[in-house]
Amino acid sequence: MKTFKFYAIALFFCTFLTYPLVGQDLDSTIEPRERLSLVTMQGTVTDIVKETRDVTLKGANGELITVTAGPEVKRFDEIAVGDVITFDYYTYLKAEFRTPTSEEKAEPFVVLEGEDKAPAGEAPAGAVGAMVKAIVTIEILNRPQMLATVEGPNGNYLTIPMQDAAFMEQLHIGQVVILTYAEAVAVSLTKVE
Repeated sequence: MKTFKFYAIALFFCTFLTYPLVGQDLDSTIEPRERLSLVTMQGTVTDIVKETRDVTLKGANGELITVTAGPEVKRFDEIAVGDVITFDYYTYLKAEFRTPTSEEKAEPFVVLEGEDKAPAGEAPAGAVGAMVKAIVTIEILNRPQMLATVEGPNGNYLTIPMQDAAFMEQLHIGQVVILTYAEAVAVSLTKVE
């Protein structure tokens, strides 16, 4: 009887201790996800850098976002700090669920070159700005609100709206993700009168 209890306890601990390793193996079975989205927001201009056409806006919930006004924005010079504007911008996101390569571990945050500016076959191809690729870790999974928050290699956070509840169930806290994302490029900026 003591032998049975010993084996049962040993089996329990072996299972418990190797569970995270099994979970990591499952990560590689998750297919990469890629998304180009048009987002419409309203915010108050808090800063403008005319040379780079960067505009920082404060949203209704206090969130800050910096967008680069694309060439489509013709009346850029009319925008001033304090203006309330409605703006459209594109975001690009690609998530790969795999173990980082040794090169990625050596450089966990990389700015990619211009040829990686948009996903193949997605239009409009020139709608996103500079691309970055980073090793991130899932820190928060808010399943009721369909939000996933990741922490980047520099300690910065990014909250990503999710669209697929079944897919979100495959994710777990502490999971490492190779995330490629684009800085936003505004395709319209309109003053709210």
